[in-house]
Amino acid sequence: MKVLVATEKPFAKVAVDGIREEVVKAGYELALLEKYTNKQQLLDAVQDADAIIIRSDVVDAEVLDAAKQLKIVVRAGAGYDNIDLAAATAHQVVAMNTPGQNSNAVAELALGLMVYAVRNLYNGTSGTELKGKKLGIHAFGNVGRNVARIAQGFGMDIYAFDAYCPDDAMIQAGVTPVHSAEELYKTCDVVSLHIPATDETKNSINKALVGLMPKGGVLVNTARKEVINETELIALMQERTDLRYVTDIMPAADAKFRELFDGRYFATPKKMGAQTAEANINAGIAAAKQIVDFFVNGNTRFQVNK
Repeated sequence: MKVLVATEKPFAKVAVDGIREEVVKAGYELALLEKYTNKQQLLDAVQDADAIIIRSDVVDAEVLDAAKQLKIVVRAGAGYDNIDLAAATAHQVVAMNTPGQNSNAVAELALGLMVYAVRNLYNGTSGTELKGKKLGIHAFGNVGRNVARIAQGFGMDIYAFDAYCPDDAMIQAGVTPVHSAEELYKTCDVVSLHIPATDETKNSINKALVGLMPKGGVLVNTARKEVINETELIALMQERTDLRYVTDIMPAADAKFRELFDGRYFATPKKMGAQTAEANINAGIAAAKQIVDFFVNGNTRFQVNK
């Protein structure tokens, strides 16, 4: 059994060592394809792989066609939009993610972005504090729960909207449930996005919704670029000079945002929510463990295609 780690952006050495330990202990072979520079290298490497671990690497129909022996692909991280799920299903390949492994890293970044925003991007002028502010968490999954936990230490009043999460779970976490996105945005000074990019959510964070936020509102996006309706957000921020937008996912219209909203907009050069040593290690080793569990026990708990 051959497990391929295909990472254009490699795991840290300690993560690779941990992956190797899990794979070798199970009696499997480990192959590494790191810092590859073209797709053909990936196509060549997957030909005899039974399992693949990836990060932001794309596994599409062409890759799956080349991977004649492939049975499972695991994306080390929560998101999995870089895997063609329909093609994986058509090729009878199980696709998984590793939810929860980078949740704290993303949550800490979200809070860091909030502080950066309310302190006027550290430009030396007088800002405000998070204590006493109303925080809205849009989607109360693994990351959202960690955001709530950390925000409680800041003394924030925390609300959440998640159509798929029971009120009881939010209440037990010290969070006030609300029952529509509109109510969340209308109520909260700061809204932190943790929704996936789906047909339902793409472009859903729009002028009508964000425009409900109180004066001085801060929108924080550590989720996905596609959920933001950039054209409408730009139009809204032009109308409302009190609103701020901070994100670790550079918008397609980044240049326009920077030109128009100096001091009210910030984006990191690349997505970095999960870019910590701890998250890197956790997600990689979790991926290896899931592959072994799949082959040994048939466990498909984290399967994302059907």
